Amino acid sequence: MKQTPNFAPLLQCFFTQRLVAERQVSPNTIASYRDTFRLLLEFAQKQLKTPPSSLALSDLDTRLIGAFLDDLEKRRGVTARSRNLRLTAIRSFFRYAAYREPTLSGQIQQVLAIPSKRREYRQVGFLTLPELEAVIAAPDLNRWDGRRDHALLMLAFQTGLRLSEITGLHRQDLALGCGAHVRCQGKGRKERCTPLPIQTVNVLKAWLKEPPRGDADFLFPNVHGGQMSPDAVQYLVAKHAATARLKCPTLQGKRVTPHVARHTAAMELLQAGNDASVIALWLGHESIKTTQIYLDAHLALKEAALARMTPINGTVGRYRPSDRLLEFLKNL
Repeated sequence: MKQTPNFAPLLQCFFTQRLVAERQVSPNTIASYRDTFRLLLEFAQKQLKTPPSSLALSDLDTRLIGAFLDDLEKRRGVTARSRNLRLTAIRSFFRYAAYREPTLSGQIQQVLAIPSKRREYRQVGFLTLPELEAVIAAPDLNRWDGRRDHALLMLAFQTGLRLSEITGLHRQDLALGCGAHVRCQGKGRKERCTPLPIQTVNVLKAWLKEPPRGDADFLFPNVHGGQMSPDAVQYLVAKHAATARLKCPTLQGKRVTPHVARHTAAMELLQAGNDASVIALWLGHESIKTTQIYLDAHLALKEAALARMTPINGTVGRYRPSDRLLEFLKNL
């Protein structure tokens, strides 16, 4: 008996009712979930030879979803973190489906039981003060896009704003008078204000004198006046980092991305003696536990802790090789 294609209307309700109307999630979450199901449906169409609009929910079992996650890692080369993010979106949909399709509760629970993949947690990458100054000085100030990139980099390294927060800024989000700050909307639609030093204020004041492009009034628009894409910002950061490497040799081998600018801002705050709770507030972290990664990466902080410890007296011994015959027997 042919199964009823109940998946398409269920997925549409998940996006329009659950995510948008009920939970009111951010556009970034919508985009992430959308891309996850686009990839999943393209994979399912190849595997099942069935168009996505004709799929039944029962077609999306643990075997298919497990194969999809494996394909992401092997064919697309995604990291364990990206794989887990895709799985999070799938779990969210199946939790919603559990209330709408109770007859498939067994299959749904099996999908929800798919474990996240454990991943390595590496120390965060950040730039030293001479390195970040070299990157900020790299744009050509004789060009419009160079002046834009210079102002963008100054703001990114100073405030530690997320990439999506920077590209979403409008001119009216800046307050450059007394108590200069920038206002942004971060994760979870939370607004926060970040203060600005006089050097960054002066650069932004000069940038605001540039004639605006387009009607959207974005603070850092593209050449057509529209919102810059994440790829465009990543490209300009990589381009100016390559220029900076010619004058700053220590940048060789370092990966410079918009998120590295965020890490650098956090490390500057930490090295200035600020508490982790202050850094979490500055960066807009939901939990102070997220800020722990900067404490782990701060070698000078650990060296200072070592200096306060009472040293343990040890005896320096002399190496004496064991008898060759006994060593032979031990290695058998």
